[in-house]
Amino acid sequence: MACPRTKQSMLLPCAVPGGILLPAAPEILASLPYSSSSSLVEEKDARRAPSSSAPRLLSRHRHPASRHCFPIRPCLVAWMGATVQSRTELTCTMNVQAFIGTYGINYGRIADNLPPPESVVTLLKAAKIKNVRIYDADHSVIHAFKGSGIELIVSIPNEHLKDYNVYEDHAMSWVKENVEAFLPDTHIKGIAIGNEVLGGSDQELEEALFGAMKNVYNALKRLQLEDKVEVSTAHSAAVFANSFPPSYCTFREDMLVYLKPILEFSSRINSPFYINTYPFLAYKSDPEHIDLKYALFQPNSGVHDAKTGLHYDNMFDAQIDATYAALEAAGYPNMEVRISETGWSSSGDENEAGATVQNARMYNYNLRKRLLKKKGTPFRPKMVVKAYVFALFNENLKPGPSSEKHFGLFNADGSISYSIGFTGLRPSSASSQLLSLKGACSVDLWSEFQHKDVLRDTYAPTKYSIMRIFTDAIINYDVFHFYLCFMRARAAKTPVRVIRNQTVIVHIGFADLRRQRWLAPYTIALAYCVAIILVFTI
Repeated sequence: MACPRTKQSMLLPCAVPGGILLPAAPEILASLPYSSSSSLVEEKDARRAPSSSAPRLLSRHRHPASRHCFPIRPCLVAWMGATVQSRTELTCTMNVQAFIGTYGINYGRIADNLPPPESVVTLLKAAKIKNVRIYDADHSVIHAFKGSGIELIVSIPNEHLKDYNVYEDHAMSWVKENVEAFLPDTHIKGIAIGNEVLGGSDQELEEALFGAMKNVYNALKRLQLEDKVEVSTAHSAAVFANSFPPSYCTFREDMLVYLKPILEFSSRINSPFYINTYPFLAYKSDPEHIDLKYALFQPNSGVHDAKTGLHYDNMFDAQIDATYAALEAAGYPNMEVRISETGWSSSGDENEAGATVQNARMYNYNLRKRLLKKKGTPFRPKMVVKAYVFALFNENLKPGPSSEKHFGLFNADGSISYSIGFTGLRPSSASSQLLSLKGACSVDLWSEFQHKDVLRDTYAPTKYSIMRIFTDAIINYDVFHFYLCFMRARAAKTPVRVIRNQTVIVHIGFADLRRQRWLAPYTIALAYCVAIILVFTI
């Protein structure tokens, strides 16, 4: 079904096997009243994600100048360190590097207050995001990604398609100036030809899409880049005649005139079918009949597809399988579907149902967890879902309803709009910088713990209170896969303070350390046992 024209979207990055062991700094340990032991924190891949669903497929039409992206599996790398704050206490600070669990993110720039591209690349690298989509081929942006290791998809805006459809030499010039000139230093892995062209109001543009795609690909082929740079285009749900239940989804007859040659061409060059999916737009259009929990991946009764017998507990999977069903009906059952945009607005007009910070955080957080599973959909269980989250930043100049300006995970100043497991460009406090490695971001523990009331046992005078806090974090959020006991300290006398600067600080009194020195070997042994158990059970 059709929906208002809009722009941009984003998504999340990679995984690191195993953990890192870093002892406290020798110069700091030497200053303690007695020798101190090292601390260990390890990391393993997150595994679970809540889910939910709702019955419709809806996508948004976007301005050609906006698009963004995110990567697959997350990275949780933790460091443990120690620093003396005073003569009476030792502070152990743990910073967890930012992580994102999706495939990529969309980096749109319809704003007048965004950080420079170089700072954006720093943010993306710190968050371990490895795949990014932009909505043009701005040279300053492409140059900023030079040597970053981030895979970039550049775009040809819709307004250029008619020209490149007619003039093959113009397409060649564009490829030379905007792709070849930056290879191999900038890893440009794809070119998106327009965005949501089909199903719009410009028939001439729809007619020009296939020719533009073909001419750009031919230019790449003549430059011997066709095996290095992918050619694709992203579609909205406007190309579908119906989308519910998923198995009944088909392409509109009037769209098949344009889609048939594009699908044949994409199949021949092994290019996936990109679709922009927005459960937010579906819910906003019909909040009375669509279960919000279904749209936000939360527990719900779900939707049953009578034709296939499949059950859907979230709208995201249903939208993807609707796309697969349409491709199968069109004769392309083996074509891969990738999500070029998906996201949720954190603010909107009064008539825009569901556009809240809480819902945006819930959707993107649960989306990340769902993608971390690296699994397919009910209809295509072996086809791993890859998605670009929309969007990296809020964009204050985007036209349309207010919600269009608030899809960003980050604000224009680089701070987070809401937490789904990582922080922004700006350090939140001096204390959080003490042990942060350069370029690392810490997990927003405050938001994570506060959300589930994990702080309830923080100061409980029990031997297991600290371990229980972090066990809750593991069970509920996959933030830590195991947290080994702190240095020589009596657990019952070691309160944990979770503060708003996204740093967990444990205060250990020196006097208590001296009294309980005999506990050290037992504490360390227990820590390693817990680590081994968690590694093989979580």
